[in-house]
Amino acid sequence: MVKKILPIVFLAGLVAWGIYDHFQTNGSGAQENVSNENQNTVSSDSENKDDKDDAKKVTGIKQGNIAPDFTLETMDGGSVKLSDFKGKNIIVNFWATWCPPCRAEMPEMQEYYEANKDNNFVILAVNMTKTEKSQMDVKQFVEEDFELTFPVVMDLKHEVTNTYEVTGYPTSYFIDKEGVIQYKVVGAMNQDVIKRQIAMMNQ
Repeated sequence: MVKKILPIVFLAGLVAWGIYDHFQTNGSGAQENVSNENQNTVSSDSENKDDKDDAKKVTGIKQGNIAPDFTLETMDGGSVKLSDFKGKNIIVNFWATWCPPCRAEMPEMQEYYEANKDNNFVILAVNMTKTEKSQMDVKQFVEEDFELTFPVVMDLKHEVTNTYEVTGYPTSYFIDKEGVIQYKVVGAMNQDVIKRQIAMMNQ
């Protein structure tokens, strides 16, 4: 009797072991698949973040681009670099003495600058010097005609003007504290325009 029972018990043990082994293998595979899926999700999220970071690093003159850096001479022989003003809201204004709209907006910009120069704000006026009759005209415009106190630099070779693709005068680029171009305005501005654009940049 005992001899007959032993083979049955042995077979039952084999079946039980087979079932246990089957579920263990499948369970491990499922866990591995879930782990792989999680890794893929993390990798995908990381790749998307990298893409966004790369987009922010693009240098150009479109909205959302990092403004191209430049170094230009001042009227007293010094030099000014755009990136010197990082951490401030900047208006890069391209202008010339012979440009009527440029003359019209200068008092507005000067008044706004004086009221806000201590609020992380600066105007960098880029004179298109290659188009001027003489540098003395620029000096008179800045120091005597309008008594401008914001930084003025001279684009002697027209290189920066070309880089920023200035075709209408005046042209102003609004650049935020991170050096990113937010707005471009072609034509004369008044204080209301400047206030509105700067307020939007500070939001």
